This record gives sequence, structure tokens and C-alpha cells, in this order.
Amino acid sequence: MNLESFLLMRSEIGLLAIILFLLIFELFSNQKQKAAVIPLALFLLAINTLIGFLPLTEGELFGGMFKTNALLVLFKTTLSFGVLILLLQSADWLKEKIVAENKATEFIILLLSSLLGAFYMISAGDFLMFYIGLELTTLPVAALVAYETYKRKSAEAGIKYILSSALASGTSIFGISLLYATTGTLFFDAFAEVITISNLSILGFILFFSGLAFKISLAPFHFWTADVYEGAPINVASYLSVISKGAAVVILMIVLFTAFKTLMPIWEKIIYIVAIATMFVGNLFALRQQNLKRFLAYSSIAQAGFILLGLLSADQLGSATVVYFVAVYIFSNLGAFGVVQAISSASNKENIDDYEGLYRTNPYLSLLMMLALFSLAGIPPLAGFFGKFFLYAAAASKGYYVLVFIGVVNATISLYYYLLVVRAMFLRKNPDAIPYFKSKIYMKLGLLIAAAGILILGLYSPFYEYIFSISNSF
Repeated sequence: MNLESFLLMRSEIGLLAIILFLLIFELFSNQKQKAAVIPLALFLLAINTLIGFLPLTEGELFGGMFKTNALLVLFKTTLSFGVLILLLQSADWLKEKIVAENKATEFIILLLSSLLGAFYMISAGDFLMFYIGLELTTLPVAALVAYETYKRKSAEAGIKYILSSALASGTSIFGISLLYATTGTLFFDAFAEVITISNLSILGFILFFSGLAFKISLAPFHFWTADVYEGAPINVASYLSVISKGAAVVILMIVLFTAFKTLMPIWEKIIYIVAIATMFVGNLFALRQQNLKRFLAYSSIAQAGFILLGLLSADQLGSATVVYFVAVYIFSNLGAFGVVQAISSASNKENIDDYEGLYRTNPYLSLLMMLALFSLAGIPPLAGFFGKFFLYAAAASKGYYVLVFIGVVNATISLYYYLLVVRAMFLRKNPDAIPYFKSKIYMKLGLLIAAAGILILGLYSPFYEYIFSISNSF
């Protein structure tokens, strides 16, 4: 392996180097130096993220187990940028609560380890690399969900997540074993050439899809989502909602468009039904929520249903649309979760009713929350509008007009419950409203970047054009 081939894994190698460096730092630092891990991790991750913007040639390693191209590199960089924002929003929480427990470095290492697994999962060229990446991205999150060990809900959420993950993982690997039995290969390219529509291959696909649907919170595999989000720390719920889910969506897209192209008459019907069920389940249950973490959990379920519309086109338009929407979704959800984290840290309040009168005391946070929610709802000219528009266009290009109409109906429902939060902040009066507070510099920077992403991705159309131009690379 020469240097050029080695650099095909530059994102993964850089992330692994950061993890090892932080581990060494933890071993040799004293108690007074522990807090320094936060700016150190932010600096190193920012450098690794910037390196991701450098041009990289297309190629593969390990006999085709690992693949990379311009689209995958762009998406990895987007995920890394999302984690950077998340760490900025988490810095004050880590400094105030976690450093004293000597667990700040562990938190960051677990978070970056999960991101490393997501990178390998995205670049998988066969089912074995996919499964290794899936496990690597899942197991650290199980520890992160239960990180607030002094809270009963956090421990309960951790147990629910690890048990659900184990069941989903077992289901997925059993499906892969059936698929291997029908084709005799694990590599996506060779798999696509020999697979045929048979009862065994269909059963294997359904089991494989079921395991991956758990990661994306697709109905009916969504039951864990709200309880885990509510019990987990807010930043971990945010990670599950955007980074973990985004990586799972992209690998599902890659596998459907390449390995399972022959089974498209089968899986397009499954995607069609699951998309409808997921949109309605997420939106209708979100109407009933008061806790904002549960509220955003069901919102993220509904957004996953919208993403499936882009998968139905199974072409260049579909792949570009899915990657663009996930990028938009990352910034929108990080904006909403960031506001929830800032307010929870200052007042320990997480219910919608607690936000009544928030605009009068904290106008900037209220405006950012409104911006994020309107982007999630698909209000122009924000990025979320264009994301949903392209998803509708991708589905309509294949004649799924009824599904597009159902998507528009669900977008209307989602706008209603997003407006419930906006009404509480701007129109309701509350003598006991959350008092004015100032967020610290890290949180301000994280929220500002999320807001900029929502606006820029919507108003800067060449970004989508660039994604479309490189999306034919797989």
C-alpha cells in the first residue's frame, strides 16, 4: 500500500489519530488539566474537518471492502462538521458537569469513535465492512445514552437502546447471512451481478432492511426513539437524531442503489409503505408531546419518512437529493437541539409550556428556534424548503404522485405542531417566563454556525448543484 492509497482513508486516519491523542492526554494529565481536553478536541476536530475539503481521488482499498469518492468525502466532512457543532454546543455542559467527574475525555472519545464507525460504514464496499462500521457507531452511543449515571431515566434509556440495538443487529446479520447463502459473495458489486429475485433473497433483504431501519427510526422500528431521546443527555439525543441517522440513511441509499438494484421491484413497495407509515406516525405522535426531547424525537421520525421519498427514484437525482436533505437536516436539527440544550442548562426546563414568553426574555434564542423549526417544516426560503422540494421532485420523477401528495399533507401537519412551539415563545405571556441569560462563547458559536447553515444551504443553490454533479460517482 503506497501513500496515495493510504490517504484514501485520510478522514478515518485523522479521526483515529485524534482519538489516540486524546487517550494519551487523559493518561498523562492531572486534574487541573482535564478541562483543557475540550478546546483541544475542538481544535483537532476542526483541523480534520478542514482537511476533508481538500480534493481526493476516487479509489478503493482492501480488495474493494473500503471505497471512497467525491460524494462520500463530502458527506463525511458534513458529518464531521455536524459533530464539531455538537461539541461546541456541549462544551459548557462538559466543563460544568462532566469534567468534575473525570469523564469529559471519555465522552469525547466515545463520540468520535462512533463517528469513526459511521465513516467506515459509509465507505463500505461489502456487507462485512458495513457491519463492522455499524457496530462501531452503535456501541459507543449505548454508553453515551446512559452517561448521566445519576439519573434513572438515563440508565433506563441506555438499557433500552442497547437491547434494541442488539436485536436490530442480530436481525441485520441474519439477513446478511441469508443473502450470502443466495449469492456466495459479500461484496456489493459482485452481489449485484448474481442476485436474483427469490424467496430467500427477499427474506434476507427484509431482515437486513429491518435492522438498518432501527438506526433510522423508521416505523414500525421506531418505538425506542422517544424514550431514549428523553433519557439521554440532550447532546447525545442530538447526535442520534442527526449524525447517526444521517450515516444510516446514506449507507441504505448506497446499498439499495447498487447491491439491491435487481430487487428494486420488491424494495420500492416496501419503501413506499414504510415512508407513509413513518411520516404519519412521527407527525401524529408529535402532536401530543410536551417534552421537547420527545417532541423532536417524533419530529425526527417524520423527517426520516420524508427522506425515503428520495430513495424511490434510485438515480442521480435521488442520491443528490438525499445527501442534500440530510445536510440540511443536520443544521436544522442541531439548531433546535442547541436551543433546547442552552435553555435546559440555564433553567433545567424542557417542556413546551416552559417556553411561553421566551421571546420577551431571550429573543435571539427564540428567533433561532423559530428558524430551525421553520426549516424542518419546509418554509421558504430556508434550506428545509428546498430539501423537501427536491425530495418531492425525486419521487414525482418516477410517477409517485400520490406519495408526494401524502408528503405535502404530512408537511402541513408538521407545520402545525412546529407552530405550537413558536406560539408559546412569541404569543403567549408568562409572568414566570425563563429569565434572561447569556450563553457562553462555545454555545453561541455552535448556535451561530447552525443558523448560518440553515440560511446558506437554502440561499446558496450552487451547493446542491455541486452535490448533483458528483452524485453519479456511485
